[in-house]
Amino acid sequence: MSTTTEEMRQSGPPVETGISDWLNVNVRLWRLASFVGAAIVAAPILVVALAWLTPAGEVWRHLVQTVLGELLLNTVVLMLGVGGGVFLLGAGLAWLVTMYDFPGRRLFDWALMLPLAIPAYVLAFVAVALLDFSGPVQGALRALFGGAAWFPPIRSAGGVVAVMVLAFYPYVYMLARAAFLAQGRRMLETGRVLGLSPRAAFLRVALPMARPALAAGVALALMEALADFGAVAIFNYDTFTTAIYKSWLGLFSLPAAAQLASLLLLFVAVALIGERQLRGRARYHVSLRHGREQHYRLAGTRAWGATAACALVLLLAFAIPVSQLFYWAWDSARIDLDARYLRFFLNTVALGAAAAIVTTIGALLLAYTYRLKPDRWVAGAVRFATLGYALPGSVLAVGIMVSFVWLDRQFAQWLQSLFGIVAGPLLTGSLIALLLAYGVRFMAVAHGPIDSSFERIKPSLWQAARSLGAGNREILWRVSIPLLRTGLLSAALLVFIEVMKELPATLLLRPFGWDTLATRIFEMTSEGQWERAALPALTLVLAGLIPVVMLVRRSSSQA
Repeated sequence: MSTTTEEMRQSGPPVETGISDWLNVNVRLWRLASFVGAAIVAAPILVVALAWLTPAGEVWRHLVQTVLGELLLNTVVLMLGVGGGVFLLGAGLAWLVTMYDFPGRRLFDWALMLPLAIPAYVLAFVAVALLDFSGPVQGALRALFGGAAWFPPIRSAGGVVAVMVLAFYPYVYMLARAAFLAQGRRMLETGRVLGLSPRAAFLRVALPMARPALAAGVALALMEALADFGAVAIFNYDTFTTAIYKSWLGLFSLPAAAQLASLLLLFVAVALIGERQLRGRARYHVSLRHGREQHYRLAGTRAWGATAACALVLLLAFAIPVSQLFYWAWDSARIDLDARYLRFFLNTVALGAAAAIVTTIGALLLAYTYRLKPDRWVAGAVRFATLGYALPGSVLAVGIMVSFVWLDRQFAQWLQSLFGIVAGPLLTGSLIALLLAYGVRFMAVAHGPIDSSFERIKPSLWQAARSLGAGNREILWRVSIPLLRTGLLSAALLVFIEVMKELPATLLLRPFGWDTLATRIFEMTSEGQWERAALPALTLVLAGLIPVVMLVRRSSSQA
């Protein structure tokens, strides 16, 4: 029987109905693999949701009487502040560099993406070290104006919101920039022809058309802010991530930590639902530009004002923090550049490499399965399996730990009942738990470049291989993978960098002695030793520049 028209439209290898029993069984096994991937992501979420079945009354009474109200208020303030801040800063900068010409515009066009290379907790400890009461900025102000000199407290809600806006605005900037570039100048001129002022044309034409991109960028920034642990801990700004950490390692109550994690999931769900509502069902179609369009030229104070605005953001979010890290690292290298630092570095590289390999293989199987059987069940499983990026690392850590504690207990009881063997924990506190958390959290990161690489493979290549008698495994190994090398390398590299920077899951799940660069930064900043946190922080920043450069090159080729 020939393939259907719908199957021919798919980009993957067509699976003919009735060609042979073994092929059908083979496809069912591939589908099963995608369902297993979705189940692995679902397990921590389900465990966290079911945590309310385990009573933790005393801990909750303590939380209600002391910090629960503050946690809720701080989280709401964080969402509103970061959401509004990244929207204004990201969309405003994107509009400025795409529509107007001013001194330095070409430099700022790509340089404003560079803050993505700096983890939020690194930017946070640099900001606190420089702007705190005992820091050099306030010290200089007191020297100039005396003890009456006033400076806003950096360890405050405003301080943590400002740092997170500077750390996460590039998410909105990148997506808004792409949306504004797609619109081009013609859309704005159409609004001007209809009698709209430049401001009205921006508000009534450009922004509504860019709404899907803006909503997606704000949602990404909010999920990063909700998942953050290091920055809020440095600012002593209690949120659900810090409460999960304190309940687990301070109050020794894993059930209470799981219940707090479930509340954090509610805020994540609100961010996702809000993004869908803002995006709505609207679809905005714009014709892509051909060639380079002219920008509106700014002159005089407006031109230099635009330059100053972009330069100020770039200085605060990237240039000053990186320069300060270099200065501290140069001074502390004599103490910290030793065998212990080498162990931190090797542990980080080993975890990143292992997670990159496992996650890339999983993403490859998911993308290929969808090409084999692109029905709604497989599509749903793939979407669910790539949902982990929306889950905070602390939530994943709690869900995996509760699951592994239960599995270890069941296995120990089984060994004792059958063989009389008393066994210790097998999965709890192992590298398996940590790698599983990385795989679930960053599957979407790996799936994106692999899936887009599959789209560029012509279906005729699979059809030719099928006609020569190749099975699904041979088509994947001998036909697809050689053509996917760039996508596979990009996926592995992105996962590797993300794992290097991941703090909450690493801090909560790492085996004893497996300290990484991220946990070293947390340890040093917890003790206020900013200079000694600089060397590992600078290493992470330099590594984080690799995917940012990739994004810049891709963005430049599309401009």
